Amino acid sequence: MKKQKIILSFLCAVLVGSIMAFPLLISKVIQQDEKPVLTAQNTVVQYDRVEIPAKLTDRKEQIIEHCGYMVSYNSEWKIPNWVAYELTKEEVEGVTPRGKDFVPDPEVKGATATTEDYKNSGWDRGHLAPAADMKWSKQAMTESFYLSNICPQNHNLNGGVWKDLEERVRSYALQHGRLYVVCGPIVDTSYSTIGENKVAVPSAFFKVLLQNTQNQWSAIAFVFPNQSGRKPLSSYTLTVNELQKITHIDFFPTLPDSIENAIENTIDLDKWEFFLN
Repeated sequence: MKKQKIILSFLCAVLVGSIMAFPLLISKVIQQDEKPVLTAQNTVVQYDRVEIPAKLTDRKEQIIEHCGYMVSYNSEWKIPNWVAYELTKEEVEGVTPRGKDFVPDPEVKGATATTEDYKNSGWDRGHLAPAADMKWSKQAMTESFYLSNICPQNHNLNGGVWKDLEERVRSYALQHGRLYVVCGPIVDTSYSTIGENKVAVPSAFFKVLLQNTQNQWSAIAFVFPNQSGRKPLSSYTLTVNELQKITHIDFFPTLPDSIENAIENTIDLDKWEFFLN
């Protein structure tokens, strides 16, 4: 009987001690498992393939996804409708040597340009997704020389203000980490052609840039006539909505309408100061 009382007293002591220690134990567990609450200020909302325009219905289109970019190819023009890609800091820091072999895109279905079409034409083989943006991968570099990524481009434009903007894009990605790019030709109804395959010569080129800084989306568009001339980049700017009326391309369709409408109808000059000064 005495032994049973001793055991009972021991069990009661253990139970009381456990009850007293339980709040401390719970408090410690909660402290260990606590995680910061994600708010609109510290959460970056991402949208899948935000740089890809909507499907085209007014012209020929074959969507081809390559390692470093996606292209909407037009077999009637033998050039792209648009090329889109995301550029990151890590990609800009790549060290793959520049390629040199322009070749037809093996994924193209139907008519394609050849290098012979450009010979003695008076036009450069102008990249849309620049080779310098594809240094992060040997495959990406090789595919940037596919003729589905190339357009007949004025020599002075190719090495002038078009190149200036390409370099600004890379510098921005290095400093800020990420930028979305969509670019392409503007082809008139009565366009001229080069070569045996009748490759369309654009009258102008466009480039659209999209950034997301602390959950603040912003976009800007540029249009460059396919001719000699080198003005400040600010003189080539327009809103995305203005560009959509020219190109009949719907940019950034995966963004919520409230965001898309806001960024496409205005240019936030403060957010694009890096490109305009």
